[in-house]
Amino acid sequence: MSAVLLDTCAVIWLAQGEAMSEAGREAIRAAAMGDGAYVSAATAWEIGQLCRPRGQRAPLVLLPDPETWMARVFAAPGLREAPLTREIMWRASALPGAFHADPADRFIVATAQTMGVPVVTRDRAILAYAAEGFVRAVGC
Repeated sequence: MSAVLLDTCAVIWLAQGEAMSEAGREAIRAAAMGDGAYVSAATAWEIGQLCRPRGQRAPLVLLPDPETWMARVFAAPGLREAPLTREIMWRASALPGAFHADPADRFIVATAQTMGVPVVTRDRAILAYAAEGFVRAVGC
């Protein structure tokens, strides 16, 4: 696998050293040595949202602070930023089939489609969408 796109959950688990499937880790390792393991700019937005207090749900805590944490992730060896282009934004608004309305997931799926790479994820909605043939995915 020459390149992959990491879903936000995969970015968090990778950066925090949390458990990930061997298939997910191997896909990331191979991509980092090939064309790259990409992280969407949408992930920065989604992590910012996760770090904000939201109702009764506790915010995600990233040390020393979310902005520094995110800068370190995007600077990590083997990781590359996948920008949100006009094409990706349009594609995200017009995804085929039935896919939920979460904007970050739509941006990530559209980015993977545009780049022609699989998404490394544990997100059930993305994995189900991949099972329908709309995007490629590697479960992590």
